[in-house]
Amino acid sequence: MIHLDRVNVRHVSMKLKRPFQTVNGLVVVRDTLIIEAFDTDGRIGYGECVAFSDPFYSPETTTTAWDQLQNFLLPMLNKKRIEHPSEISSIFSAIQGHPMAKAGIETAIWDLYAKLQDQSLKETLGGVRDEVESGVVLSLTDDIEKQVEEYNKKGYKRYKLKVQKGKERDIINQAKEVVGDTPIMFDGNGMYDPEDMLHLSKLDDLNLFMIEQPFRTDDYYYHHQLKEQINTPISLDETIKSEHDAFQAMELRACDNINVKIGRVGGLQQALNIHRFAKVANMPLWCGGMLETGIGRAHNVALASLEQFTLPGDLSESSRYWEEDIIKEPFVVKDGLVNVPDGPGIGVTVNVKLLNQRTIRQFNYKFNKL
Repeated sequence: MIHLDRVNVRHVSMKLKRPFQTVNGLVVVRDTLIIEAFDTDGRIGYGECVAFSDPFYSPETTTTAWDQLQNFLLPMLNKKRIEHPSEISSIFSAIQGHPMAKAGIETAIWDLYAKLQDQSLKETLGGVRDEVESGVVLSLTDDIEKQVEEYNKKGYKRYKLKVQKGKERDIINQAKEVVGDTPIMFDGNGMYDPEDMLHLSKLDDLNLFMIEQPFRTDDYYYHHQLKEQINTPISLDETIKSEHDAFQAMELRACDNINVKIGRVGGLQQALNIHRFAKVANMPLWCGGMLETGIGRAHNVALASLEQFTLPGDLSESSRYWEEDIIKEPFVVKDGLVNVPDGPGIGVTVNVKLLNQRTIRQFNYKFNKL
């Protein structure tokens, strides 16, 4: 049994090395919630709620997640006995929505549980890789030529471009001039309409690695239609908010692969359920990123070590986004690979001094002894 003593929720603010621009929003300072789950023996499990400060990616924000954790999720958890972190998803099912808030506390308890077992999170989840392939994302404000020169030295396995509608070909051709034979994809972030079907079809000759989330979040039909019309693989991101969404996408043949984000789907157990479906359907998966700190990235890397995660994920090294990460062993990419930590839990050491400096508010929730 996991004997929780208290949970501390920190609102952390970290300035990015470079602004990150998509068609939906601009991030200059990354606000995130870091969750610390303490057991009665003083062990700490770390999780991260990846909601942004503004609702441009999903309806959740750091403000809504803070409220959910303080007033609903933690009080609900306080009434339950927890034998295993896989139970938490079911406990929280009574609350509609808020997957990122749920994932924040759930991932902290997965880390705590792995430490209790003296196992790495990779082992606890059933991971099979000691290294995972890394891709890198270029935002609309990035200097492609300058940054690709730097990233090529790291050997990134795939480049993902943020694009503007109607200007895709220009930016893709610009990138092709500098990335060589490295695969290129672009992220639609749901900005295309059904009327853009012909336009997207005409991009098929670019021989892209994939097109991610071209149509709106709640769409399966037009994603299926585009998939039937082009050879370029279609990937779903924002559409997949749960294991049921993933199951529907596979059954309706709405995509060729799925981007799994722990926060977006509601936690590691939901991600594991999606992985189980993907194995049956023989569908490739990859791990997406949300401008996480090293804590969230450690969870991502552990997830990406699972068998069906066969495509390079958004697992770029810590220095891609931060001058100094809040972990003491920043993630490094070498020859396009990231080492999966093998220490207990997420396998990284939190820089508590820096975490305190970056914390702008926090609350502590005390658990009852059951």
